[in-house]
Parts: sequence; C-alpha cells; structure tokens
Amino acid sequence: MPDERPEGGYDWLYGKGKGEDDTPTSVQATEPRDDLPPPNLPPPGSSRGRGGAGGVKKTLRVIGVLLLAWIVYLVAVPLWAYSTITTVDADPGGDRPGDQPGTTYLLVGSDSRKGLTKEEQKRLATGGDSGGRGRTDTILLLHTGDGPSTLVSLPRDSLVPVKGYGTTKINAAYAFGGPQLLVNTIEDATGVRIDHYVEIGFGGLVKVVDSLDGVEICPKQDIKDKDSGLDVKKGCQTADGATALAYSRARHAYATQDIQRVQSQREVLGGVARKAKSPWTFIDPIRYYKVNDGAASSLQIGEGTGRIALARFALALSAAMSGDGKSCTVPLADFAVHWDRERALKFFGYIKNDQTDKIGNLCTKDGLPK
Repeated sequence: MPDERPEGGYDWLYGKGKGEDDTPTSVQATEPRDDLPPPNLPPPGSSRGRGGAGGVKKTLRVIGVLLLAWIVYLVAVPLWAYSTITTVDADPGGDRPGDQPGTTYLLVGSDSRKGLTKEEQKRLATGGDSGGRGRTDTILLLHTGDGPSTLVSLPRDSLVPVKGYGTTKINAAYAFGGPQLLVNTIEDATGVRIDHYVEIGFGGLVKVVDSLDGVEICPKQDIKDKDSGLDVKKGCQTADGATALAYSRARHAYATQDIQRVQSQREVLGGVARKAKSPWTFIDPIRYYKVNDGAASSLQIGEGTGRIALARFALALSAAMSGDGKSCTVPLADFAVHWDRERALKFFGYIKNDQTDKIGNLCTKDGLPK
C-alpha cells in the first residue's frame, strides 16, 4: 500500500518544522508577557480565601451584641417590674425590738382580688371583694443570715394578743389595722424584728404559677373542696395557677384544717421557687417577662424595701425551700393552734440571734414536737 503520509511526515504536530532538529523535544516554554498585571496574591500567613479571620470576627461581633442585648434585657425587665409595685407603710412605729443580726421578712398572702375580673373571681372561687382591708390567708416569716435560711408559717387562726383588741386570731390584726398592726402583733408575739414587708394577692399567685407553666403538688388524698374550688386526685401532679391557689386555700378537707393548709402553702411556694430559678426561666424571654410581670402586678412591699432587699428575699425563699434551708410551722401545743410557749420562745430566740443552725428538731412541718 503506498505511503500516503504528507511531505515531512507528522513533525508539524510535535512542533517541528522543516529544517528543525529532528530530536524529540518536550513542550516548549512560553516567554512571559510583560503587559499582564501582577497576580493578586494574599500576603504570607493570611487566611483570606479560606473562610478567614474576617468572617470569624464578624460572627464574634454579632454574638457579642446579642449577648449584651440579652444582659440588658435581664436587668431591665425586673427593674421595670419593680417600678410598678405598690408600696405600703408597714412600719408600726412605737416601741419595737431593736436591730437584730440577719434579715427577717414578713410574707403575707392576702385575699385581695386586685387585678381579677368578676369572671376570674368566679372561676377561681374567690368570691367578690367584701370591702375593707381583707384578710391574710398566709402569714410567713422568712429569716436569712449566717445560718440556714428559715421559712416559718404562722397559722392564721393562731391565738395571740392584738393591741387594742385582746387575744384573737392573728389574721384579725391585718383586718383591724392593716400591715402596721400585723407587724406590731407579730413582733410582740415573737420578739423578732420585721425588717421588710412583702404581700401578694390571689391574682399574683395565679399569674406567677401560670407563667412558670405550673408547679408540682403532691396531695396525699383525693380532695374536693367547694369553698376553695379545689378538685384534685391523690399523688404528684402539675397544678396550674387556679389549682395552686385553691390548693393553698383549702382546709375543710383536712382533719387538721389550718395546720395542713400552711404546709400546702409552703409546698406551692417551694414549687414556685424551684421553677423560677431554673435556667429555662432566664433563657426563655417570654417566660422571664411573664414571671416578673405576674409577681409585680399583685405585689405590695414596705416603703423601705428596695430592689436589692427584694432580690435577697427571692434568693432566701429559694434557699429555705431547698435542702440547705429550713421550712417549719411555729411550735404548737395542739391542733387548736395554740403556740407551745416554751418551744416557741426558744425557737424565735434562735432567729433573733441569727442562729438558725441551732433550731434542730424545733423545726417541724406541722409545728408539733417530733
């Protein structure tokens, strides 16, 4: 078959032309062109082009701004809530116990319907507002200092001397003379100086519990009480605001009546304290706002109770309801709610001297000796 290769063969394909050396060569180098701009390369050590420090710094700035905004929110909300709280004159004046170590708060749960509509009063079985100052269904002393924080229930039916009215139920002091006479009565009966006064109404408790998505209660029996509106089964369960309020008020379903009621009240307070200090309360902005707003909406505090004192109150209440604190009923002699004079004087003596670590078995849930 005749050779049909073109003249010179295929040397042209490999970069050879006529007259060039026939020795095989590699690809020929190309001279650089002087008219091209210099390459735009990053300086040595630069991370540009691989997602670099610029992006990281921007992300950190955004995180920093968000964190600062969150801190401002956490501070601003309670400051705003505090500014909405009503203040009352709870200083009884006259001859009072002198200054004592530690700090003692008087916590009062009144039957105030402030902030409740007629429909809410009906739903919560509180009844209408009967006028006057109302009554105090809950009376507690909270002491905090060097020893364990201690929360003490004073049953509302406790028989004590009330200045100008003889010996009568302790909650009558509030009905007769408001916070001032109640403080005076408790100081005379216990010898403990009340440093700060805190009062919350029905509506405030309901709002706080609901803002926390309920609290745990553990009734030891089925309870159906028409006076408080309580209808629950035996065993631990999550109670909404209305149920928690009814549980705190119920007494006719128990043989020990008011003595069991004060234990239920502390149980609800303990549930509120545990939920309120959980991380979720501070992470969820809506829940955080509702807790502060709910507490402030029905709260009244003594004129000398500032922001710091109120914050310490919240911390002390939480501590008292934890394993590190003490939760007691005033030492009682019987279920008729007569105080055990000897044990009570010793008990309050430890509080007066900020020696709650020495209370020991004087602290019992029902006030009766172990």
